[in-house]
Amino acid sequence: MNFKIKTAIVILNWNGKVFLAKFLHNIISSVSSIEAQVIVVDNGSTDGSVDWVRSNCPSAGLILFDTNYGFTKGYNQALKQIDSEYYVLLNSDVNVPANWLQPLIEHLDTHLEDAACAPKIRSFHSPENFEYAGAGGGFIDKYGYPFCRGRILDNIETDNGQYDSKINVFWASGAAFAVRAELFHKAGGLDSDFFAHMEEIDLCWRLQLMGYKISSIPDSVVYHIGGGVLPNNSPRKLYLNYRNNLLMLLKNTYKNLFTTIIIRLVLDGCSGIVYLVSGKFASFFAVIKAHYAFFIRIPLFLKKRRLQKPMFVENPDLKIYKGFVIFRYFKSGKSLTFSDLKIEN
Repeated sequence: MNFKIKTAIVILNWNGKVFLAKFLHNIISSVSSIEAQVIVVDNGSTDGSVDWVRSNCPSAGLILFDTNYGFTKGYNQALKQIDSEYYVLLNSDVNVPANWLQPLIEHLDTHLEDAACAPKIRSFHSPENFEYAGAGGGFIDKYGYPFCRGRILDNIETDNGQYDSKINVFWASGAAFAVRAELFHKAGGLDSDFFAHMEEIDLCWRLQLMGYKISSIPDSVVYHIGGGVLPNNSPRKLYLNYRNNLLMLLKNTYKNLFTTIIIRLVLDGCSGIVYLVSGKFASFFAVIKAHYAFFIRIPLFLKKRRLQKPMFVENPDLKIYKGFVIFRYFKSGKSLTFSDLKIEN
């Protein structure tokens, strides 16, 4: 199925009928007056999702797979079939108000140096607070630890308008972000070997290495439930986060790579010990499994590193925090906020 439209709002679904029933009508209504198409991509659901969309939201496009390809390959396979200027990747567990899309598209229309941008993401269950996965825009520190404007590790801020300025960020959350279709494909799309988690950070890193920018657009706000597929405390999610973060560093770090990887392995090992002494044995083994998976994938990712390098500019402007955010977080008594880091845009 092919679509020739300006903006495709693409929702990847796997057994998420409950979220589609809750939010899809509203998403379609929110874009009914502009040149956009809502498309549901189904990853082999078995909960009746497809039949529900056909019966209740016939205006939504459908792309169907017979198996669960995960977040990365599912999107990659689907977006090859969609002919549009912009892709907006939107999680099925995201609610949107009216006029959420226009600020994103207007920004990309007028800022050709930007490859992607993201809305402000608040919590669906606590709407006054930022949401963990994205908040007011994502960053990483020099060891690859991600954090957000409005969320440092587990310290989530109330949104009092303190981050209502447009800024360049390091990454846009995969829960909701708009990207130029041409650049998405030129960069190689989402890394299918990630399956899920960290894939949007990896993509945004590559886009910046190509010389483009990523922006946070707080004029657009969406509300994310989070943990809709894998809960935050899931050992599977923990495994993917540890593994993919190391793979992302290996693929995209071009200064002090060896030192960075060694320090990260040591820091991960310390985390594993904390899980062990806390009796969180499943989490401990998730870290061990992640490191094993990282080591056996090193040859593959070194090859990816070599193949992608010719696309990159010589001195890209990377929004990487030069400090160690975890040290700052615990030193502050777990009260560290983005404003305390004094990151200049």
